[in-house]
Amino acid sequence: MEFALQMRSVSDQPRVLVVERNRTYLGVLARRLAEFGYRVATADNAQAALAEMYRIPVDLVLADANLPGTSGIELVRMIRHDPVHAPMPVLLVVGRSESSAAVDALRAGADGVVRKPCHFDVLGATIARQIERADAVKRLAGDKAALDAKIISRVIELREAQEELRHSEAERRRLAAIVEGKAA
Repeated sequence: MEFALQMRSVSDQPRVLVVERNRTYLGVLARRLAEFGYRVATADNAQAALAEMYRIPVDLVLADANLPGTSGIELVRMIRHDPVHAPMPVLLVVGRSESSAAVDALRAGADGVVRKPCHFDVLGATIARQIERADAVKRLAGDKAALDAKIISRVIELREAQEELRHSEAERRRLAAIVEGKAA
């Protein structure tokens, strides 16, 4: 558990949504992730997962690829087409022998695939890395927005300075004409 989260207040701990149809496995995943310092929300199908994502924001979705009704792969597509949740990291859990499901998950936009049964320390480290990456992307987007605002501000200042220069140059020419007219 070397990747365990640094001491944070409960409200600062990343929130992970676990979507799994098997209640027993869902409970095990939720308990283990909570031990790693995550706040855990759970759902047993894609529709409940989407409702939970809108109820309280999550930092990462960990979903089984084989959910009842709407599959985990379809859940990934729905998240990627939702402008509010599209940047959120999504990991799909697939069986060891389901290589086609892993490929389909990645093609649908999953950030990674976790093989079942999973090694919990590897899962915890994978989740931590995905959340760190998402946080870095958010910081970069914020930095970009701040730089864009500075550029716009500088462009406005430059145009104002250019206009002031034009007025000054016109006034200089007017005064030069007056001086030349008196000298003649």
